[in-house]
Amino acid sequence: MKNIIVIPCLNEINHISSIIDSMAKQATLIGADLIVVDGGSTDGTIQEIKYKENQYDNVFFLDNKKKIQSSAINLAVEHFGAGAEYLIRIDAHGGYPENYCQILIEEATKTGASSVVVPMKTEGFGLFQRATAIAQNSKLGTGGSKHRVGSDGCWVDHGHHALMRIDAFRSVNGYDETFTHNEDAELDYRLLNAGHKIWMTDKTRMIYYPRRTAKSLFRQYLGYGRGRARNIMKHRAIPKIRQMVPLLVAPSAFLVALCVIHPVAALPFSLWAGICIAIAVLTMARERSFAALLSGLPIMIMHMAWSIGFWLQIIGMQKKSYT
Repeated sequence: MKNIIVIPCLNEINHISSIIDSMAKQATLIGADLIVVDGGSTDGTIQEIKYKENQYDNVFFLDNKKKIQSSAINLAVEHFGAGAEYLIRIDAHGGYPENYCQILIEEATKTGASSVVVPMKTEGFGLFQRATAIAQNSKLGTGGSKHRVGSDGCWVDHGHHALMRIDAFRSVNGYDETFTHNEDAELDYRLLNAGHKIWMTDKTRMIYYPRRTAKSLFRQYLGYGRGRARNIMKHRAIPKIRQMVPLLVAPSAFLVALCVIHPVAALPFSLWAGICIAIAVLTMARERSFAALLSGLPIMIMHMAWSIGFWLQIIGMQKKSYT
């Protein structure tokens, strides 16, 4: 029985060639087709994918007219999923060990899990990207979720999507294509409700490369906040404590305007900002890195954008698409 490896992408010219080369080799080892699904790139990514398609027998290109990642995976399963056992999802701007796909299949076989998720470590190159990586590897930056901070192998309710059994994926009708962000957590909710199990492996992990600018990071987390709100509204789920705390950030910023009436109104925002700065200073002292000192800024951007996005979605100021 064959498998499929899917790489959704959009304007990934800096990464697409190396990730295809890496995954084409892994696809051969596990008997898989590698499907690269592009959402309308304009930077030369499509041309590079088609060049690689001609270079490898097991690499295939798909045009994702809906652009978003959820539709990219669904499209790949629709066209290549017949007779396949496993779907492996790969991020175009990620880094993976040479035996990544093999270990995922071994873990799925050993545990009987319908989905295998992985820890992710963030790494960066430029100053802001390195600061963001430090922020995203910290409990304050990510809320301490297991797939961000690492854990022993265990059953979880959500994690970074890596492998899924095709029959389980189809049994819940795949990703909800109305979700531009948080589609993975939304799918995990339906998988669990359908009786499937999600295993987070400690045998492998992926490397994630974060956004390079404050603007793109803000837009990303604005979308995450909206997606989380949509997930909660769709399933009437109660947010976890680690999700509820950042929700207070945007309201605390609005309270600052009332400090002209009474200075205590600025206290919640000042306390939050002070914690972010203090953690950054402590991290700098521990790691002796200027990027660590700057990590307070991306933490604040992520918290604020996530909170704003969440509340905008809740009050009905919805947005149909994101970049």
